[in-house]
Amino acid sequence: MTNPLLRVPLPVAGLLALAVAMGIGRFAFTPILPLMQADAGLTLAQGGWLASANYLGYLVGALTITRISWSAETLLRAGLWLVVITTTAMGVDSSWSGWLIWRFLAGLASGWVMVSTAALCIARLTAAGKGRQSGIVFSGVGCGIMFAGLACMALALLQQSSARIWLWMGAAALAGLLGASMMWRLPPAPTADNPAAAPATAAQAGAGLRAPGLHWGLIICYGFFGFGYILPATFLPAQARLLIADPLVFGLTWPVFGLAAAVSTLISSRLGQRFTQLQIWAGAQVVMGVGVFLPVVWHGLPALIIAAICVGGTVLVITAAGLQEAQIVVGPATARKQMAAMTASFALGQLVGPLLFSSINSLFGASLEFALLLGALLLAIGIVPLLRLRRTLEPA
Repeated sequence: MTNPLLRVPLPVAGLLALAVAMGIGRFAFTPILPLMQADAGLTLAQGGWLASANYLGYLVGALTITRISWSAETLLRAGLWLVVITTTAMGVDSSWSGWLIWRFLAGLASGWVMVSTAALCIARLTAAGKGRQSGIVFSGVGCGIMFAGLACMALALLQQSSARIWLWMGAAALAGLLGASMMWRLPPAPTADNPAAAPATAAQAGAGLRAPGLHWGLIICYGFFGFGYILPATFLPAQARLLIADPLVFGLTWPVFGLAAAVSTLISSRLGQRFTQLQIWAGAQVVMGVGVFLPVVWHGLPALIIAAICVGGTVLVITAAGLQEAQIVVGPATARKQMAAMTASFALGQLVGPLLFSSINSLFGASLEFALLLGALLLAIGIVPLLRLRRTLEPA
């Protein structure tokens, strides 16, 4: 029998894993982008291509999960080490081609960590009757984003170069990996092959019978979400820098984004007691759309701060709601494949967004405001299939 004491640090371990993979492996680039523009001559379009390389890697990582025979624990360990290596390499390498490779591999590793952490933690916490603690796990993304933003702002004020900041981020990723390592030292996670270790709730069992295969409605909606949110998540600090050059001021947008993300996951666990996961998802996507659109009509740093709160405060709520809905709808036997497919759709939306903007920016000189307008439009369109899903998946 599993020692219950071993489950005590599990939410913290999951938090650290996601903080490393997402806060550093994926989004440390966002607060460092303005500094790379200043000291490495990086253009806005080139920043978009580097972001897209990372998102392509995230997509490939999600797609390869179901093709690799490794256990979730092995995927998690490999992904975290790859984040450490590629983050450090960004500070050592100064070539454009090298940056593209490292950002791609960091994205791939982040995809592995995101899905394997969700699969390990949700399954174990549910089996232990502590499903509400999944909010702590997902808050790791926001905590990582907030840490990266504050660290980059502090290091920029200390006149550190972008290359040196990447090295500091690599060291922080290594520290987070050591804290998260307890996850692969625990007993194997509950699986469908061990029904006693993975008891399904009545809702999960019923939903699993209704949808034994992949649920494509959820997958498509997750793709709209990925496209709509990634544009402000990539370019908010860069747009803030256009308004004011002081890093102490424009650098605040990203830590605010991360703080809102971290706090939101703890609040959403309480919302789950009153609303269904799809209701939470739809409501959060409306708030996100408003936040993305606000800087288009209100030109000022306050609008960007509010946007950071709206987008940061909903991105993980939607992420957690989507992945938990996946577990409920398809059942434990198909949950890992469903989450991998949804993560791949999310990554595809993230990939298309910056690529499309970079192309339009290069060809027609489109502004960052256009990117935000495009993101808001896709979030609004994504509400339509989401509302249809509510009618088909939720009881009357």
